[in-house]
Amino acid sequence: MFSSRLPPQTETNELTRVLAGLRAAGTAIVDLTESNPTRAGIPYPEGLLTSLGQPGALEYEPHPLGLPSARAAVAADHRRRGVDVDPAQIALTASTSEAYSWLFKLLCNPGECVLVPRPSYPLFEHLTRLEGIRAEPYDLEYHGRWEIDAGQLRTAPGDVKAILVVSPNNPTGSYISAVELEQLSGVCRDRGWALVADEVFADYPLDESQPLTDIATKSGVLSFTLAGLSKSVGLPQVKLGWIVAGGPPAQRDAALAALELIADSFLSVGTPVQLALPELLRQGAGIRTAIQVRTRDNLQALRDAVRQFPACDVLRVDGGWAAVIRVPATRGEERLVLDLLEREHVLVHPGYFFDFRSEAFIVVSLLPDAAVFRDAIARVLRFADC
Repeated sequence: MFSSRLPPQTETNELTRVLAGLRAAGTAIVDLTESNPTRAGIPYPEGLLTSLGQPGALEYEPHPLGLPSARAAVAADHRRRGVDVDPAQIALTASTSEAYSWLFKLLCNPGECVLVPRPSYPLFEHLTRLEGIRAEPYDLEYHGRWEIDAGQLRTAPGDVKAILVVSPNNPTGSYISAVELEQLSGVCRDRGWALVADEVFADYPLDESQPLTDIATKSGVLSFTLAGLSKSVGLPQVKLGWIVAGGPPAQRDAALAALELIADSFLSVGTPVQLALPELLRQGAGIRTAIQVRTRDNLQALRDAVRQFPACDVLRVDGGWAAVIRVPATRGEERLVLDLLEREHVLVHPGYFFDFRSEAFIVVSLLPDAAVFRDAIARVLRFADC
């Protein structure tokens, strides 16, 4: 009855069933997978959403790529990182997921392929399948820092149309380096691929003080940078993202013209959020700072705590909201996270959730309240070390 684009129906996994049972019984769970800043005790300015109620929001005059004032606001926001972007190179979307959907429509015929990083957040499998295309992994290797296996890219299938990078990656926290960008651009140029850079966490450096950002403006090939309010100012519920197009002007402009046709078919971005965007970006700077302080403090607390448990190790993380902990492989990751949940009432992600190629790793969010995080992470490390 249903399309083959939908994933096959599978049973709820054991971790989800156990978590649901504990919550139904009223058990208090410390959630170290929390990635929603609106649930993490981050302070938000009073009246932040007042600008959504402007009188002009009652008028509807659709602009497929976004209202000129909103696109100009995104361009102005990029200047705080020292990057000049022409508002004409910006397309507004309702979310980063929608931005991926539009780019897959733009770049790929049904059945064709995009390359996606491994490990990474398990979203690409669903988004590509829903668009009728394939996701093929390329590996990030850890050698004191996470690096792209550039040699693997040159053996990619012949029907690849684009390579996706996430910088900083979720969950590894690794930014693309200048050397890696040069390598990627060379492969894209040789193979005729586009480069799609998900930079939703670009504003949250941890160990990397001056990371490479705004990749679409620097790659030299047809490229697209994705970002949005969900991460940049901690407003996932407001639903606004954007695409910045870059590369050789003729290719870039042709891509924007095609994106305009796609966007005009959906017109999914609401007028109120576009009119409010300049004020949301202005007030959101304080939210971003609060998230930066929280994630950096929690990362330091994690590193301090792990010194007491020599069998555990925090892998290098340059940016973002998550940290990867290597733990003893004395039991499988699934068994470990289930035991943690049932005995300590602490929820963490197993490494296999992000497609780590070996065991044993767990992934924790750096967003929770600092006192809650310190207590819970000590329990996690003590349990894993045993």
